[in-house]
Amino acid sequence: MTKIKKVILLVETSRASGRGILRGIAKYAQLHGPWEFLQNPPFYFRQDKERKELDKLAQWGADGIVAREPQKITKLISTGVPCIIALNMQNNIYDLPMMIDNFDAIGKMAAEHLLNRGFQHFAFCGFENVIWSVTRRQSFVRYLAEAGHQTHIFDSPLSRIRKSWEKEKSLLSVWLKALPKPIGIMSCNDERSQQLLETCKAMNILVPEEIALLGVDNDEMICDLSNPPLSSIALNDERAGYEVAELLDELMSGTRMKNQRIIVQPSHVVTRQSTDVMAIEDRNIAEAINFINKNARKAIQVNDVVEATTTSRRSLERRFQMVFKRSIYNEIRRARTEQIVRMLMETNKSILHIALSLGYPGVEQLDRYFRQEKGMSPMAYRKKYGHK
Repeated sequence: MTKIKKVILLVETSRASGRGILRGIAKYAQLHGPWEFLQNPPFYFRQDKERKELDKLAQWGADGIVAREPQKITKLISTGVPCIIALNMQNNIYDLPMMIDNFDAIGKMAAEHLLNRGFQHFAFCGFENVIWSVTRRQSFVRYLAEAGHQTHIFDSPLSRIRKSWEKEKSLLSVWLKALPKPIGIMSCNDERSQQLLETCKAMNILVPEEIALLGVDNDEMICDLSNPPLSSIALNDERAGYEVAELLDELMSGTRMKNQRIIVQPSHVVTRQSTDVMAIEDRNIAEAINFINKNARKAIQVNDVVEATTTSRRSLERRFQMVFKRSIYNEIRRARTEQIVRMLMETNKSILHIALSLGYPGVEQLDRYFRQEKGMSPMAYRKKYGHK
């Protein structure tokens, strides 16, 4: 008879990232189980009863643990129960397997998204002393510095926000008012974007015309219910959760815990109204970009773009190089590649269907085009960054 493995899940369900991780774990268990789960036991919230509940938990006979806050279960970890920390920490003081974000890729993707919309002013809003916020900020700032831009920063203690949102909102108001406009702001997550949006509304600051907001996590409950809807960087949390369960299965079967790493990757920017704007004063450049974005599903050529403006090809090429540091042709390829990525990540359509809907004769032509831009095939990209 197959032994049912018992797994403790100390992962919150209030955020999209936590729910994504749990979906991935559930999918693995359905395929390779049976597993029995104990999710967020009482001691996880009641520190005053921790010792008593830990004794009960030990009697339950857990085979493995996935934890967001391992410091709350150090005694249980010390028993040698296989554990994976699903939290971005600065130092792995427990010498345990961990799931961590690809901070570098997240910051780069945010910087490129706002740069591609023509912004010349940038800011970051996050939390101080929160490692995932600090590291996302550092990556964002670094990539913008390499492009020749400075970043305005607003970081505040998370504890202060929890104590008094009104005080925090007042400080944000002062900061937002002083920023140059138009400006693109990266928030450390979608909740922070929502706070910025609320503050902008109170101050009659237009989003996205004056301030464009980009978050991280693509929490659809937050992003889609906001007005305007919030753009966000989607992470492959569900796939990472599947890989967490896969590794935990190996650990529960006897593989030694030795600081293994599971990387959460950003897949793409889900563009909604909060960044759906072009911060470009040059009318011809703005018209060209709008034409390219609207026709990214078609096999347009450089001459098509030029005809959508009132200037010559030579003049438009020169202006593109000045603003974007790339040619019109390369901008067409960038927009077209983004369209392919969106269809790979946001739909379940086959690669053949995607190829034909974008005007390619077949999969081979799409594959060749995509490899040149992303260094891998469309199928490999979907497997790496999409849902498991």
